[in-house]
Amino acid sequence: MSARSAAVTGSASAGGSAAAAGSDHGAAPRALVFGEALVDVINGVALPGGSPLNVAVGLSRLGVRTRLAARLGADAHGSLIVEHLEESHVEFAPPVAGAETSRAEVTLDEAGHATYRFVLDSALPDTPLAGVELVHTGSLGAVLDPGASTVLQAFSAAGPQLRSYDPNIRPQLMTDRDATIAQVERLASLSHIVKLSDEDAQWLYPDRAPEEALDRFLALGTRLAVLTRGAEGCVARTAEHTLRAASERIVVADTVGAGDSFMAALLTAVLDGPLAGALRAGSAPDPAPVEAALRFASRVAAITASRVGANPPWVRELE
Repeated sequence: MSARSAAVTGSASAGGSAAAAGSDHGAAPRALVFGEALVDVINGVALPGGSPLNVAVGLSRLGVRTRLAARLGADAHGSLIVEHLEESHVEFAPPVAGAETSRAEVTLDEAGHATYRFVLDSALPDTPLAGVELVHTGSLGAVLDPGASTVLQAFSAAGPQLRSYDPNIRPQLMTDRDATIAQVERLASLSHIVKLSDEDAQWLYPDRAPEEALDRFLALGTRLAVLTRGAEGCVARTAEHTLRAASERIVVADTVGAGDSFMAALLTAVLDGPLAGALRAGSAPDPAPVEAALRFASRVAAITASRVGANPPWVRELE
């Protein structure tokens, strides 16, 4: 089954509001995402964002029932995020009274590339893993305490679940370089899938070519390592194969959330195809489904980059 047809088949289970999904007789979501939820303030306008939130929304819109383990404040920005999550059918923990919702003030250059200034609450709620197929984390919540400790505990306790990680480096807040690299590598060693950008690779390993980061993660225990390179496409490595996919040609509105959409689509293709079993078992995945997953992820990322803000496509848009 192709990645697209698998996502279409799975979309029926994602309908209904977040509240309705959460009351489904205690059934667990397929995917659990740990990490920050915040608002991106672009030209004075607040938009829901944060890499883990974007991945959770992307998964849910592609038909994967998803829960986001993030800390929201009971304030105006928190209400904006709640509305966004409910519209995208993502389950979430209730906002916390007295807490301030995190925010990122975004500046876009002439090419649409984003830089960020953060006000962040890095705490994360403990969330049970029972019944979940995939546990994902990334970005700030994965490396800044106290949330980093929650993430590491969840990844260490995971049993049959697939585990995935996107470092999504933010140098402005990851100021303790050695501690950040140590946490990134700990999480990579516990993850079946790691996706990073060439900018992430350059920050982590400045004396190496970006693709050498994939070799490093494979040596740590990652089974599928993927590097995105913007307009130059992406490359994936397993212990046996190196595979590539080209980027789709589009008119870029901005790059906000494009990498997160790539991650969500990659994970959707893994969950709904033969890769999940191979990665869990530690066996060599066939190259064909890896290539199909890369093409699917590249297509979804391109759609997001053609829009303003982090607005990943719904599965119906891919039919």
